[in-house]
Amino acid sequence: MSASADGLPFPQRGWAILTLGLGLAMAVLTGSLANLALPTIARELQVSASDSIWVANAYQLAVTMTLLPLASLGEKLGYRRVYLWGLVLFTLASCACALAQTMPQLVGARVIQGFGAAGVMSVNTALIRFIYPSSQLGRGVGYNALIGSTTSAMGPSIASAILAVADWHMLFAVNLPLGVLAFVIGRRYLPETPLGGHRFDGASAALNAGFFGLLILGIDGLGHGQDRMAVTLELAGAVAVGVALVWRQLPQTKPLLPVDLFMRPIFALSIAASVSSFAAQSMAFTALPFFLIHDLGRSQTETGLLMTPWSVAMAFTAIFAGRLADRYSPALMGGLGQAGMCLGLVGLALVPAAPAWWWIVGPTIVCGLGFGLFNSPNNRTIMAAAPRSRSGGASGMQATSRLLGQTLGTAIVAMLFNLAPAGGTPLVLAIAAVFSVLAGALSLFRPRR
Repeated sequence: MSASADGLPFPQRGWAILTLGLGLAMAVLTGSLANLALPTIARELQVSASDSIWVANAYQLAVTMTLLPLASLGEKLGYRRVYLWGLVLFTLASCACALAQTMPQLVGARVIQGFGAAGVMSVNTALIRFIYPSSQLGRGVGYNALIGSTTSAMGPSIASAILAVADWHMLFAVNLPLGVLAFVIGRRYLPETPLGGHRFDGASAALNAGFFGLLILGIDGLGHGQDRMAVTLELAGAVAVGVALVWRQLPQTKPLLPVDLFMRPIFALSIAASVSSFAAQSMAFTALPFFLIHDLGRSQTETGLLMTPWSVAMAFTAIFAGRLADRYSPALMGGLGQAGMCLGLVGLALVPAAPAWWWIVGPTIVCGLGFGLFNSPNNRTIMAAAPRSRSGGASGMQATSRLLGQTLGTAIVAMLFNLAPAGGTPLVLAIAAVFSVLAGALSLFRPRR
């Protein structure tokens, strides 16, 4: 199906957005589902806890290292083709994960699964630009942000429910019917998009993989107390490879790393705001369960219920925020949203020793409302700042900023917990509030339109 000049008609639009939602939900959810099962996986496969971490790291690294190369490939070959092949690879790798009997088998399958997830996430937002009319871009991005944010936030609850009735293999097996369904619908209803005439730059793809791989390893090692010399070498290597990558990209008309888009202040500030906001949310999501269970003595079930209002409020707001961003200033909406999120984080940091339930639920609702008000307009701004021919680069960078923010947030929590084992959560939440303020300021500093 070819893309029309300005979006798809109904009912094709509804079916197309359904397959995008299914693919994104699987790609995002799989990352958090496996994390909760790491102790069980380590015990059953008879490996150490530190070795089991590679089940999570292998997936994250594979996704982050290939997002931008696959987005560039989407601009050359068509976003539809990259998305569908990503679905196929992700579904087959999920089957391999579900059948894995040893740690090397599982880690290898997770790497391939990460490549498939990168194919889905790299062009997901770019396809929205060809599914929705330009006047309703915010609405489409809002639905996308709703799915990505809520599935990420609700991952632990869904994983707990699955593990209560099945073993860890089922966490990966659930992707099989969903992947097949998404492929069948997408093959029929996703639009064909214009093909780029540029040559795919394999050398830049290798440099990009090296840069983000070393950067993620360095940030993660810094948070988890890795040997200082190893962390220094990883971060120094990331800087060196990053400089070489940017130098190679500068003269190109359609660079793999979108340096051409970063020259537009509205795009650069929106990406920076995205990294800061997701870092703040990641810090809160990582630290709050420790606080609620260890410090306040809540059960796992109670902890899930107390944190659920954040996800519900975020989902509720994301739908309306996307539509409002088509009419009002995304810069102002983003600033107001992050102000609300900061207020909620401060409220959580000041929770007393024996709080009533509403003292926790109230601030989490405020955080969810604030993040939802920020995220959809910010993502809309990222996509609208790029020409249609560079939608792949903008889409890939938007997904990369989310992953970088989440990685930075979890690393900061690990580092602070190592420095202050007792009572570290209020400090984490206070620093998260600072990141939220930064995201709001970056949003307000952007051009209003």
